[in-house]
Amino acid sequence: MIESITKKDLENKIDEYLEGNLTPDQIDELWVELIQDEYYMDYLKTAASLKGLADKKNSPATLFTLTGMKQVYLTAAVLIMSAVLVLYTLYDQGTPASVEPLATIELDYYRSADGTVTENNLSDILMSVISAANSGDTDAAISIINSELESTSDPAVQHELMITAGSILYNIGQYDQALAWFENASVIDTPDMQMKERNYWYLGNTYFQLNMITEAKYALENAYELNGAYSRIAESYLRALSD
Repeated sequence: MIESITKKDLENKIDEYLEGNLTPDQIDELWVELIQDEYYMDYLKTAASLKGLADKKNSPATLFTLTGMKQVYLTAAVLIMSAVLVLYTLYDQGTPASVEPLATIELDYYRSADGTVTENNLSDILMSVISAANSGDTDAAISIINSELESTSDPAVQHELMITAGSILYNIGQYDQALAWFENASVIDTPDMQMKERNYWYLGNTYFQLNMITEAKYALENAYELNGAYSRIAESYLRALSD
């Protein structure tokens, strides 16, 4: 009976996490429990997926009208799903182990923390870019990005386009070229901390792919210090790379 109550409490805590209602200390406690229990790690992944489907069903724009903190927590849940194997390795018996850079970067159009798009046609542009990249026409995808960069002075749009270009090149193993895009994006002055954090995370992984460990740690430290959705996984990589 006590065990059943404890499990129910954990499920409730996961639900509260996905709603963005937990404090930082409560999130830390939840992570400790999840890493030790594969069943509830799977429960978190399933709950996050179902919540995303429910949001889409209720309204096409629901995902983009979430409050800032809820958007951050849902992004963190997605990160858990994509990085779960890495996390199990890192935290097994509390001992950091070797890690590998991201194999690929998921291509997706990005919304700011308040759920808005800086320019009305940005999502359409990114859809065209991603479509070209997914069909194997990298040159066409990068050409679209270069054309749009020449026609916009909006830092947020420039930042997003550069991150997308870097991600496309990263995914085909062109790490040197990807690095240039991520480095250029990192010096753009944008108020969107979530976007900056994401770029530092990708930049750190690109340095890692190129075996530039000192530079990778610097980029990951920047991601960690922004204290958003990528903070915990960045911290895990930093611990492993420092051993």
